[in-house]
Amino acid sequence: MQRFADKVVVVTGAGSGIGKATAERFLDEGAVVTLVGRTRLKLEEVAKPFRDDQFMIAEADVSNEDEVKELISRTVEKFGRLDVLVNNAGVVAEGDVGTLTTDDWRRVMATDVDGVFYASRAAIPHLKTSRGSIVNVSSVSGIGGDWGMAAYNAAKGAVTNLTRAMAMDHGKDGVRVNAVCPSLTHTGMTEEMMDDDKLIAKFNERFALEGPGEPEDVAAVIAFLASDDARFVTGVNLPVDGGMSASNGQPPQ
Repeated sequence: MQRFADKVVVVTGAGSGIGKATAERFLDEGAVVTLVGRTRLKLEEVAKPFRDDQFMIAEADVSNEDEVKELISRTVEKFGRLDVLVNNAGVVAEGDVGTLTTDDWRRVMATDVDGVFYASRAAIPHLKTSRGSIVNVSSVSGIGGDWGMAAYNAAKGAVTNLTRAMAMDHGKDGVRVNAVCPSLTHTGMTEEMMDDDKLIAKFNERFALEGPGEPEDVAAVIAFLASDDARFVTGVNLPVDGGMSASNGQPPQ
């Protein structure tokens, strides 16, 4: 499919995991993509199979408002428009409110929430012109709680409801805003969890489908939500979780 031919897309956190798979999906479907991340070498590896005129690398920290404004401006200046923003960049810190440090709390909020706000605010004027869309990467942790993940739950909960608010505020401007809510997915962030056989066995009890997921599974749904196939879809926080959220929480019998 070439659903994004002549479209310009920005993907944050594009150097690995879901962001990498998402950038590759858009590139494969004909888009021009600005690859955003903090490590240039990772972004260059993602871009390597593609033509030079298909991408721009933007080394930036999404928690820095000035850097975010600059990367959006550079994208529009170079490619003439902006059609899709994927707010994927995120970090995690473990701990409950009694054990989390203030620095860890601020770090998670700065990237996972402030970064979405900064990029969306900078992008919306251009998305109004193109009648484009935003896809945020929230989490099942943004629609339900976890043990020992207070900062991450709070941040992703904020992304979930910010998605709804932006959809309501900007729908009449022609801008759609949706989010995906992945469950456990094979990424660098979850590598340590994947090595814990007992933990994975517990997760597998909760999946209706065989799990965990792959980054490409999430990327495919992001591409759908950004495409004209979803032109009447906005304000949705779509679980991409192998059926985990279908459960009422009781164990298998």
